[in-house]
Amino acid sequence: MIQGLPILVVEDDPNLREAVCDTLELAGRAVVSAGGGEEALGVLERQAVALVVSDVRMMPMDGITLLKNIRERWPHLPVVLMTAFAEVDRAVEAMRSGACDFLLKPFEPKALLAHVERYRLPEALDDERVVAQDVASRNLFALATRVAQTDTTVLLTGESGVGKEVVARYIHNHSARREGPFVAINCAAIPDTLLEATLFGYEKGAFTGALQAQAGKFEQAQNGTLLLDEVTEMPLSLQAKLLRVLQEREVERVGGKKPVALDIRIIATSNRDMAEAVARGVLREDVYYRLNVFPLLIPALRQRVADIVPLARHFLAEHGGRSGRPGLRLSSAAEQVLKAHAWPGNVRELENVMQRAVIFAAGESVEPDALHLLSGLPVTARSLEMDVPPLVPSFAGVEGSGGKTDNLRDLEREHILETLAAVGGSRKLAGERLGMSERTLRYKLKQYRDAGFFHE
Repeated sequence: MIQGLPILVVEDDPNLREAVCDTLELAGRAVVSAGGGEEALGVLERQAVALVVSDVRMMPMDGITLLKNIRERWPHLPVVLMTAFAEVDRAVEAMRSGACDFLLKPFEPKALLAHVERYRLPEALDDERVVAQDVASRNLFALATRVAQTDTTVLLTGESGVGKEVVARYIHNHSARREGPFVAINCAAIPDTLLEATLFGYEKGAFTGALQAQAGKFEQAQNGTLLLDEVTEMPLSLQAKLLRVLQEREVERVGGKKPVALDIRIIATSNRDMAEAVARGVLREDVYYRLNVFPLLIPALRQRVADIVPLARHFLAEHGGRSGRPGLRLSSAAEQVLKAHAWPGNVRELENVMQRAVIFAAGESVEPDALHLLSGLPVTARSLEMDVPPLVPSFAGVEGSGGKTDNLRDLEREHILETLAAVGGSRKLAGERLGMSERTLRYKLKQYRDAGFFHE
């Protein structure tokens, strides 16, 4: 029985290519083949595959060059390289270029099948909270499942809104610590003056207002998982203390003298280029190496197109149910519009769009005009004055609907963005005029960008 997505075999020797394909097909695996690197890239452009098995020594494009092309365009696609034992230098180069594994020639059929089995994708994820239809997502969660079985520190990177916390929770829920707490802290959302006490805890009398001892996030995550969200936003002064926790697995409260031993799993996230953050002096190099034990890059939503509609349906059902409209469905035309959008705000932007669609959909079917994606601009009263159905109520000023709170937030957002525009986009000058730190302004702009109100 042929199973799952096909394996792409790339080999310029037709006899060896046929032998490898026959071995895989007899084992029940679907196979496609290519006689060289350029042909292989053409196959990848046309269809999704579960794994690439490629020879290293090929002409005119060798396996290393093919691997580099794959890493640039399909970063989560696993690649196994077939190489002769004598080609050690090429093997080292391939590892640096992102090869997943090596198969030394000559090899027995069982050795080939054993290597391939390591990268078998699950037919479906055993977690209803996760939507992963695209091969890139399934590769990602296959790796997340494997690392979840260990206590290895994980570093999740990717653009804002790609779902880093979803992946972090998946790792926790599939680990031996699943019965323990999952504690998350956003290092960018807490003022510098409070972050140390929040993370490490404090003893009674450690500072003015410390009327009783308080355990920090590290202690609260005991026997579970601690998520350090946006870790590159942590001040350098605290990174030295974080390094000690990562090294010694013990924490000392502010004002305390006795360290507390920790039994926790640490997952860190960032939407920055970590190497660049180190080069700029924003992140300590030793902290980076302590966190970068098992790096996972989460692809942007535009890189996993097959996830867009399933995620949209998921959010539509979730928010439609909450709003008393459980029967809402996406029209085929709306699905096409969603798949064609660039999604600069990623999954978070998609969820925001579906929340709006619940409000603007005139009937049980969500049509393209209810998505408001044509201009790519924020929804405003002016842009909607010709499109809003007459029965859609206005929530402005309605306290029970969060209207007053939302109005204040809207006014704050408009004031911040107008001030930023007035100073030509300088965050430093805008922060001075607004009376807020550049760090706080950066965090607020990130929120506006994720929600689709601000584009740099």
